[in-house]
Amino acid sequence: MEDNNKRQTNKPNRKAIIQENLTERGHEARTIRRIVAVIAIILILVFGGTALGGYLYISSALKPLDPENTKSTDVEIPIGSSSTSIGEILEEKGIIKDSTVFKYYVKFNNISGFQAGNYQFSPSMTLKEITATLQTGKLVREAVFKMTIPEGLQIKEIAKIMAKHIDMSEEDIVEKLNDSKTIEKYMKLYPELLKEDILDEEIMNPLEGYLFPATYSFYEKNPSFDTVISVMLEQTMKVVTPYVNILEEKGMTIHELLTMASLIEEEATEQADRKNISSVFYNRIADGMILQTDPTVAYALGEHLEQTLYEHLDVDSPYNTYKYPGLPPGPIANSGTSSIEAALYPADTDYKYFLAEYGTGKVHYAKTLEEHNALKDKYITQKRNNQ
Repeated sequence: MEDNNKRQTNKPNRKAIIQENLTERGHEARTIRRIVAVIAIILILVFGGTALGGYLYISSALKPLDPENTKSTDVEIPIGSSSTSIGEILEEKGIIKDSTVFKYYVKFNNISGFQAGNYQFSPSMTLKEITATLQTGKLVREAVFKMTIPEGLQIKEIAKIMAKHIDMSEEDIVEKLNDSKTIEKYMKLYPELLKEDILDEEIMNPLEGYLFPATYSFYEKNPSFDTVISVMLEQTMKVVTPYVNILEEKGMTIHELLTMASLIEEEATEQADRKNISSVFYNRIADGMILQTDPTVAYALGEHLEQTLYEHLDVDSPYNTYKYPGLPPGPIANSGTSSIEAALYPADTDYKYFLAEYGTGKVHYAKTLEEHNALKDKYITQKRNNQ
């Protein structure tokens, strides 16, 4: 009897055990529900974030890659290129953000008829402009404004033109063009064009002669200083690059080429044969004669001279070719292609002198000083006196 009581006393309380198990299962269920809820929230956030991120990415890919960057890049589209390959080319060239977005943009808008060829695109162009250009083979954008830089201009004159189109004063432009940090930056960007020559301490304006004369189109109002200067330096690069091998054969640097070209440009008139003027300069250098070209005196004085007087010739400057032999330290103005080619290919003459006829500008050449003085008396002195 005692044994039975003991067994009953020691027998576990099943109700308590069941209750305990139910309690544990309840805790587990709540924990599982919490975990599931957390995971669900995370998944919603992930998928929602991914969807939002995807939407934002696609939206940005449909817009210009860089609205402020109007720098043109040469892009070649081969014959038979698909929209996929064209998108890949444009993405590789830094014109668009995503080639896949480009492909689907073309597909969804039923755009076709792309033409093979060589194009110039910039990151500021929209997909609509790019595809329209590829369809027509022509640039479809209209320039906001055009800026013309004539031949024979100096830095300060170029700055005056620039100041009409960008948010900088003429004085600030000149100051920045001569700033050492600006020069260092452009030397890194255009190492084949801007070399150590321009750092010569005798040079008055390091970028003088390097801003090519042309008419430039801009597709935004008030472009940045860097945008304008880069466009001009790139054009200079395009012009001089084909002559690099010839310069090497002649043992001539780009700096010397642009310096000589600037003298020809400043001395030439509309009727002048630049190659003959070039031959005069080279012949004088070969014979150890000083160049004695008036525009270098005006540049040394920093002013425009209607007439060069004897008193002007005394200015002590390395640019004064009446005092110092050879070329001046650097260009005295920008020069066009015709003057650059004249500097490379002078005429084969024995001329050592030239002058512009008073009133007409017609250029007369002479081999000796005596001939030159006779031409001066006939075409300048007498014509002035008979006026």
